[in-house]
Amino acid sequence: MSKKELGRYEVIKRLIRKEISGPKAAGLLHLSVRQVKRLKVRVKKYGAKGLVHESRGKLGHNRLGEEEREKIVKLLHQHYHDFGPTFASEKLTEDHHLKHDPKTIRRIMIGEDLWQPQKKTNGSMHRQWRERKSAYGEMVQFDGSYEHWFEDRNGSGEVCLLAAIDDASGRIVSAAFAGHEGVLPVFDFWQGYLSQHGRPAAIYLDKFSTYHQNQVQAFENGSTLTQFQRAMEELQIEVIPANSPQAKGRVERLFGTLQDRLIKELRLAGISTILSANQFLKEIFIPKFNAKFAVIPRLTVNLHQPLSGKQRKDLPGILSKQTDRTVQNDFTLGFKSQWYQLTRQQPVMVCKKDKVVVEEHIDGSLNVRLRGKYLNYQVLPQRPAREIKPMWVLTTSAKKEKLFPRKPAPNHPWRQYQLAINKTKVGHFNFPERVTF
Repeated sequence: MSKKELGRYEVIKRLIRKEISGPKAAGLLHLSVRQVKRLKVRVKKYGAKGLVHESRGKLGHNRLGEEEREKIVKLLHQHYHDFGPTFASEKLTEDHHLKHDPKTIRRIMIGEDLWQPQKKTNGSMHRQWRERKSAYGEMVQFDGSYEHWFEDRNGSGEVCLLAAIDDASGRIVSAAFAGHEGVLPVFDFWQGYLSQHGRPAAIYLDKFSTYHQNQVQAFENGSTLTQFQRAMEELQIEVIPANSPQAKGRVERLFGTLQDRLIKELRLAGISTILSANQFLKEIFIPKFNAKFAVIPRLTVNLHQPLSGKQRKDLPGILSKQTDRTVQNDFTLGFKSQWYQLTRQQPVMVCKKDKVVVEEHIDGSLNVRLRGKYLNYQVLPQRPAREIKPMWVLTTSAKKEKLFPRKPAPNHPWRQYQLAINKTKVGHFNFPERVTF
């Protein structure tokens, strides 16, 4: 018997002994007078056991059959041993036509030691809730996540997943795997995003060095921008840096969900390469994810702005790694230990000491731009190496490297002189005297 039933038993006994009336007992037990009368009859007939529900200890009529339960247990151990109950329930419905409530699957997984209930912890820091943006495209949260997405199949190791999620609807607008979260992979991601969806009003991201200047000199000079900030400024897209991971919690929670679901989906599909994974994301996973988790924004308008004709034409140049260089007197310029010769025929007049912009494009090509025009150039051969070794030679020791001068020869003029100490003292100083031998 439960504590509640024991308490009822004490009240019913007082009612039987006529210490209290029926309405008083009903008020103490928060029951109707008719229900109290029924309980009184059962206690007189069966004693305390009369208060216990008759269905207690009996198997339910809608219980899961043993045969079907064994089938579910076998599938869970074979395919979904590391899945969560909700995700496992979805996959059993989709792939095996075994539709059951996630709570039922959860009880089975707990009984089979495949799932451990997690205890909730209350955070000590107070954070204020921020309302979603009202329209699709008003703000996009963007970030990258390094993870063993392919579970080291074919020696893949850690791979970076770049993802952008709309703040208003919670839709994955775009996602793609890349080797790292550097400037060129991020530009490649946004070139595909902007070509397909247009320009969002704002991008909310963290202060990773690709997106935000973190050096002290950058804070002193407010005009110092990263390559990403410079490109978004040219495209008139506002960049909002977050001061904490919790501030951009929507994209952080997205990666938490993807690290649980996407890894297992890639495993079930047998995908272990970036190319096939990006195709799987675009064609299968993202549409299914958005259909399940996306919400309807308050406004139905789409605030993505389409690219103009000039922006679309200049997009490869805008989303490139740009470096300033100076034209030398012989109309050459150096970049990354390589020299380039500007040809005679050019689309714009080039003068000595002109400041040009060297663009490293996503496709690996190199372009030199001056006043909005791309210059013609030729790659010069490497300069010949020096035949004479420098005076200072680099020697390596077992512990660390040191720089030593070359030892003079025995007949070197320096060895024809030496310093002698004059024994004549003037005041507190000794004057050296050079003596020739």
